[in-house]
Amino acid sequence: MYAAKYLFLRPYINEHPKKNEMILVTGATGFLGSELIDQLTRQGKKLRALKRETSVIPVLLKDNSLVEWFVTEINDLASLEDAFEGITQVYHCAALVSFNPKDKAELLKINIEGTSNIANLCTTYGARLLHVSSVGALGEPKKGMQITEDDYWEYDSKVHFYAISKYESEMEVWRSIAEGLDAVIINPTIMIGANAGNKGTGAIFQLIREGLKYYTAGATGIVDVSDVAKSMIALMESDVTAERFTISAENYYYKQFFSEIAAGFGVKAPAKEAAPWMLGIAWRAARVLSLFTGKAPALSSDLARSSMNISLYSNDKIKKITGITFKPLHESIKEVCAGLIKN
Repeated sequence: MYAAKYLFLRPYINEHPKKNEMILVTGATGFLGSELIDQLTRQGKKLRALKRETSVIPVLLKDNSLVEWFVTEINDLASLEDAFEGITQVYHCAALVSFNPKDKAELLKINIEGTSNIANLCTTYGARLLHVSSVGALGEPKKGMQITEDDYWEYDSKVHFYAISKYESEMEVWRSIAEGLDAVIINPTIMIGANAGNKGTGAIFQLIREGLKYYTAGATGIVDVSDVAKSMIALMESDVTAERFTISAENYYYKQFFSEIAAGFGVKAPAKEAAPWMLGIAWRAARVLSLFTGKAPALSSDLARSSMNISLYSNDKIKKITGITFKPLHESIKEVCAGLIKN
C-alpha cells in the first residue's frame, strides 16, 4: 500500500537551530484556522494569513493588527510562493470538506495538490510545517481496540472521497518528510466550538435544537477546537518532527452526544435509534431534494454509513508529548449551545 513506502521513517528529534519566527497560516478564515490565529496573536505573535478572494474574515479576527492578510489560492503556485517570503513556520489548515460525490475533482485538487504545493514550498524555503490531516486518514477500528497513530489506512471501495483526499494529502507530507522536510502532522477527530455557528458541526447542534428525533448507534472521538489549536502550537514549538498525533478529547456515542446537546438547549433529546434502512431512505430523499433546491444534499450515503460506525480514538500520545489537559466535552457542549442561543 502507498503508506508502506514511508514506514521506514521513525520519529526523531529536530536538531536544527530555531530561527526568529515568521508564521504563515493557510485556511485562516476557517473554523480551525481562525481559532489558531486568535490564540497565536493573543500570545503577541505576528503572522501572515492566507485567504481566498471570496473568503470573509471572521468576526473573531476583525481588526486584528497582528495579522497580515494575503489573498491567494492554494493551487496558484506563483502567488502562493510570494506568501512564503521570510516564513519559518507554516500551519496548514486549508482543506475542502465535502461528502458530496460531485465535489470529487475539487477535493482532490485542493486537498492533495494544494498540500503538495505547501509541502514543496516548505522544503524549498526551509520552513517547519504543521499539517492538519484527519482521522479519516487513519485505519478502520479493530474490534475492542482504540485507533492510534500507528494504524494505517487501507483502501476500501466504499470509503468517501473526502477520506481519500485527506489520506493522499497526508502522504504528500510524508513524501516531503522523506526528502528532508521538518514537519509534524495532526489527525483531529470531530471538532466542536461556538464559532462554528450553524455550519459544519454547528449544523448538528441546530438540528437537535429544532427537534431531531433520531440518533444513530455509532460512536466517535470529539474535541474542542480550542484544544486542537492549543495542541498545534505546542507541537510547532516542540522539537518533535516526523510524527503524527491523534487529537481527541473523549469518545462519545452519538446518543450521549445528542442528549447532552439537547440538555444544553433545554429541549427533548432524540429518543429513537435510527435503523440502517431509515438512513438509507434519508440519504436518498436528501439527494432527490437537492435536485430541486440546487444545493448539496444534507445527508450522503457516506455520512449515513459512517454514523453507524463505532470508531474510538486514543489520545495517549499527544497527552504524553505535550502534557495537554483536554477540556471536558460536557463543558464544550454547554458553551456551544449557549453561544448559539445568544446569537
